[in-house]
Amino acid sequence: VNLHAFVDPPIDDFDVSRTCVLPVDSRRTRFQFQAKRAKKVGIVGKYGTRYGASLRKMAKKIEITQHAKYTCTFCGKDTMKRTCVGIWKCRSCRKTVAGGAYVFSTTAAATVRSSVRRLRETRQQ
Repeated sequence: VNLHAFVDPPIDDFDVSRTCVLPVDSRRTRFQFQAKRAKKVGIVGKYGTRYGASLRKMAKKIEITQHAKYTCTFCGKDTMKRTCVGIWKCRSCRKTVAGGAYVFSTTAAATVRSSVRRLRETRQQ
């Protein structure tokens, strides 16, 4: 048995042309080495190609509105966040408000608010 066949060659016999050495470009920044990400799909990129484009567009609209920060009607700061379905809490003044499932104030609630205000004004006159 020839044991020399299983031994690594000496360093002197090492062929540099066989190694894979990539040229170093000093102009490259660390951002060029980061992974690519979804450009157009945004928050629904996590779903990949599943569920179809139309459903993902509807989900995108809902998820953007539910994760957004809204203006608190009590303190006036943009700190109103959704805690769970229909429950919104201000992180500044710590008021908890019942609102829409995905939006802080629904269109129906705005209509009711304006009609109540109008009725109060007519009653006071």
